[in-house]
Amino acid sequence: MLGLIGIAVVIVMVFGGYLAAGGKMGIILKSLPFEMMMIGGAAVGAFIISNDGAAAKHTVIDIGKVFKGPKWKGPDYQNLLCLLFELLKVAKSSPVVLEEHIENPEDSAIFKKYPKILKDRNSIELICDTLRSASMNYDDPHQVEEVLEKRLESNLHHSMHSSHALQTVADGLPALGIVAAVLGVIKTMGSIDQPPEVLGRLIGGALVGTFLGVFLAYGLVGPFASKLKAVTEDEAAFYNMIRDVIIASLFNHGVNICIEVGRQSAPSHYRPNYETLEAALREVKSGR
Repeated sequence: MLGLIGIAVVIVMVFGGYLAAGGKMGIILKSLPFEMMMIGGAAVGAFIISNDGAAAKHTVIDIGKVFKGPKWKGPDYQNLLCLLFELLKVAKSSPVVLEEHIENPEDSAIFKKYPKILKDRNSIELICDTLRSASMNYDDPHQVEEVLEKRLESNLHHSMHSSHALQTVADGLPALGIVAAVLGVIKTMGSIDQPPEVLGRLIGGALVGTFLGVFLAYGLVGPFASKLKAVTEDEAAFYNMIRDVIIASLFNHGVNICIEVGRQSAPSHYRPNYETLEAALREVKSGR
């Protein structure tokens, strides 16, 4: 919703200010389809050249996050902490039983309580693989931590590709606007024998290219890239919390302390309230 509001504010303020200053939309509207074809088409073509099919598809899908926001919200962080609490409790009491849960999470009674997390492949693989690695290297938690850190960095780097791709397009749009403007000037020079009012319209149409390139770069595509980067970093915090809780467990801290470490590492705007989380954990202990 905020994304749509932002787009509306940008368009209304820019064109509203232009009209309020006495500008006329006729020249812009007449030139817009052709300028958009040149600038937008060149930008799309450059995007296709610089990305493979999978990356291009991933970027197009990720654009939806600009409007939807991060996948994980406040309740999801609390559910993750409850899930990890149950798993660590089992790990402390019976590693053999834990193995049954992490080897077949789809059939696990614990994982089934949290269907949104269960559907997320990254979360499940991260939890199960790390707990599996931990069971093989309990004497060397630093090694597990190092492997986990590298995995999270790799995942974040891959997830950031969409925002980087959009930012590259944004960086190129002003130059493409200049290309369109130069072509407009070339067209104008071919009509140099026309009266001033005709030349004025042609020059105005050419300048629409420069305007459009800069407007798209700094008014739309650039902010899209920035928002997508922020959303990706927000989502990464969810997976970082998995790391923090499990690593704390490897250093033989109590389960409640491990969960508190995870709660403290959550982003402040998603961090579960201490009392609310305690109530949720009491429900987990009681088996509700």
